[in-house]
Amino acid sequence: MFSGIEPLIESLTHRLALPLPGEAAHRMAQVQTDLPITFPNSIATAIPAAVLILLSPKQDNICFFLTKRSDAVEHHKGQISLPGGAWEKEEQLHETAIRETEEEIGIDRHIIQLVGGLTPFYTQVTGFMVHPFIGWCNKEPSTNIQIDEVNKLFTVSLSTLLDDQIFQSENWEIRGQKAIVPFYNFEGRKVWGVTASILSEFKLILKDVKL
Repeated sequence: MFSGIEPLIESLTHRLALPLPGEAAHRMAQVQTDLPITFPNSIATAIPAAVLILLSPKQDNICFFLTKRSDAVEHHKGQISLPGGAWEKEEQLHETAIRETEEEIGIDRHIIQLVGGLTPFYTQVTGFMVHPFIGWCNKEPSTNIQIDEVNKLFTVSLSTLLDDQIFQSENWEIRGQKAIVPFYNFEGRKVWGVTASILSEFKLILKDVKL
């Protein structure tokens, strides 16, 4: 599907300079409940955070990393997410995404090249304003997970993400309410919530890229 990572990066760079799908893409993965679930957090006091979709070649595919969070982390215990975390003073948000990727999965920040950013996503549950970024490595990087934060690390190919059959939904119960939860089913690993919303925008952008 993609002829190589460098042509893809060039096309993504041009596409990210155009208007992004943004909230329309985020709504594709929005959890639906009969009654709204309220949280004490406010967008006015949102905590800046950043995550990274890190692309790299793997055999004949182009892949990105996802982590299963450990039960020791403060937020989103046991969930599957992109590497990332909270912003620290004196750094730019894309630097946050790259630093957290190095800390969580051990990829040397100096080999990560930035492509650009996607639409920020506010999560009411934890009060973070999550800024997604896309980066890339020109070869498959070595990894070393931080076991205090990451339980497992795995990769997903872009062709898998683009397969509409893996975007599914189920009836769950969340905070005592019945909910319809959309998710990406990556070989039994269910990716929902913030990460699913971010991946939905990335997926639409990939579909715009003609290679």
